[in-house]
Amino acid sequence: MATTQQRVEQALSQHLPSADRIPARLHAAMRYATLGGGKRVRPLLVFAAGELSGAPVERLEVAACAVEMIHVYSLVHDDLPCMDDDVLRRGRPTCHVEYDEPTALLVGDSLQTRAFEILADPALGDPARQLKMIAQLAHASGSCGMAGGQAIDLASVGQTLNQTELELMHALKTGALIRAAVLLGALAGNPLDAEAEHQLDRFAKRAGLLFQVVDDILDCTASTATLGKTAGKDEAADKPTYVALLGLERARAYAEELRTEALAALSVFGERASRLIQLADFICHRQF
Repeated sequence: MATTQQRVEQALSQHLPSADRIPARLHAAMRYATLGGGKRVRPLLVFAAGELSGAPVERLEVAACAVEMIHVYSLVHDDLPCMDDDVLRRGRPTCHVEYDEPTALLVGDSLQTRAFEILADPALGDPARQLKMIAQLAHASGSCGMAGGQAIDLASVGQTLNQTELELMHALKTGALIRAAVLLGALAGNPLDAEAEHQLDRFAKRAGLLFQVVDDILDCTASTATLGKTAGKDEAADKPTYVALLGLERARAYAEELRTEALAALSVFGERASRLIQLADFICHRQF
């Protein structure tokens, strides 16, 4: 994990505009929001899935950076006063607090477009593969993916959702980009057969849901210092969560159930899926 995280950090630094390039303040803010923090779970999933398809490291670096830029843009926008209104992210002041709201808005816009710019670089080769990767990431990011899930989340404040409704919201808000990370890693290499693709997609969907369930648990049980963001904020804002719906112990049991289902989907790959198995365990048992 540490080796891949360091590789992704260096690649992100290279793919982001330098802080002294005009407009310098915007570029500095993009680097502030993106570099020097975060677990890089989505890039780790890109690299782990890439092992299944024999993807070259250089192509995985670009895919990982593209997914992480989309993720960071969503965090910057989510922290804005008009959205989740938070002042702490990854243990530091949020982008709009460190800079200002208009700059944070433009940081998100710029990271989103930069993600697709690097993914479309002709140097990656194989335009047909690139087109599939771009389409996958775009779908996961838009109204039928992450942005749509955020819209449902905002509309659900103060409401009681049943488990099916809650899972649909998080399949879009959190799960879509995690699923895209896994599928992009696979697309970066040699084609998988239909059954392998189906099982990998099944893993990705369960892993995405698992991430959100654990996130809800940590939001209730961990401290702000541990999380690097404001703990207990969803509960205080009267947002629907798995802990609110199921209770803490049932939410933990559900997380273990999702982990088991995710790992079962990987059995078709044997030892080649060892990194994905380790990441599923990390997602389930993480403490931050």
